[in-house]
Amino acid sequence: MTTDSIPAATATRPAAHVIADDAEAVAVARQLAADFAVDAAARDADRRLPAAELDRLSGSGLLAVTVPRQYGGADVRAETIAEVFRLLAAADPNIAQIPQSHIVYVNVLRQQGNPAQQAFFFGEVLAGKRFGNAQSEVGTKHVQDYRTRLSATGDGGFVLRGTKYYSTGALFADWIPVLAKGDDDKLHVAYVPRDALGVTVVDDWTGMGQRTTASGTVQLADVPVPADRVVPHHLTFAGPQLHGALAQLLHTAIDVGIAGGALAEAVEFVRTRARPWFESGVETAADDPLVVQRVGELAIKVRAAEALLVQAGRAVDAARAHLDDDSAGAASIAVAAAKAFVDPVAVELGSAIFELGGTRSAAQQLNLHRHWRNARTHTLHDPARWKVQHIGRYVLTGQLPPRHGLL
Repeated sequence: MTTDSIPAATATRPAAHVIADDAEAVAVARQLAADFAVDAAARDADRRLPAAELDRLSGSGLLAVTVPRQYGGADVRAETIAEVFRLLAAADPNIAQIPQSHIVYVNVLRQQGNPAQQAFFFGEVLAGKRFGNAQSEVGTKHVQDYRTRLSATGDGGFVLRGTKYYSTGALFADWIPVLAKGDDDKLHVAYVPRDALGVTVVDDWTGMGQRTTASGTVQLADVPVPADRVVPHHLTFAGPQLHGALAQLLHTAIDVGIAGGALAEAVEFVRTRARPWFESGVETAADDPLVVQRVGELAIKVRAAEALLVQAGRAVDAARAHLDDDSAGAASIAVAAAKAFVDPVAVELGSAIFELGGTRSAAQQLNLHRHWRNARTHTLHDPARWKVQHIGRYVLTGQLPPRHGLL
């Protein structure tokens, strides 16, 4: 384990490109994904953190595509950003998960940042700076029981105290958005420099999957925070909101990408390395009728997941255009349906790769089990069973989902 092993900013990081529109965003993501896929298995096997790859991601301009146009960004559709994350996750879901919080906390600034905060932070993002996160805690009653405190100092500023876990992206960040309760016991986000006094980022993530996300611990020991770095996040949930829908859309895109990436690698293995079962009477595994049947079944599930992801992205875009309780609720339900469907599909694909490949596919050096480990780990993020509950109530009675930011 290492502490503060990666600097807050890379001195040699090139100036970031500014992406113009949705089409360019998808094209850039497709090219980066092709490059990132090459060493994805080796990075996972060696637990080699993707610092260089994230610098490329920053430089590509993809991290700034949700910045509003009036501040110089492309302001791409939710459907587009979901496709960007799907492409990246199909190549390496670790790299895709790291900037998930970045996009979410850019969105927090869009919703609750004042004009000065927006001008400053959107400028940082356009320059290629990265947001991490310090959100989750352990030892609390539940996931939204926050003990980290943002206390007023009496001179117009604040001080942060607490410990955060599963802080994906923090190790690689320039800024760490921290969720904390203020003296008013309401939820705020403090945007803290990665190298601020009192901030320690520990690379202690030991999960069996998503091994190179560096989702470790952030320790906050009397961290000074100026007032102009604090955003009143509790106001996000005072009315119709898409905070949760967007965050969950990106998680869904990662799971869809994992499923698609596993299918692609399974198909390649069947075509090039697997042997047919002797009773099939065929020359290649790709001609084995039972293999053909199983690949067809899995392909249908992946295509269905991809279609649900597109539909969910479009629902978020529709709600953004005409936001009210009904449109926000419909967007959350569409995203929940996509995630509830794809989560078991991603896990199934991670296992089916061995079913199709046979014994030789289990060789440790191939590291094909990373697909299952990544799917099983990432799908633990939010329980699909609760999403199904909300979908059922919505369909039966029209009950809108709650505004808690996780749906």
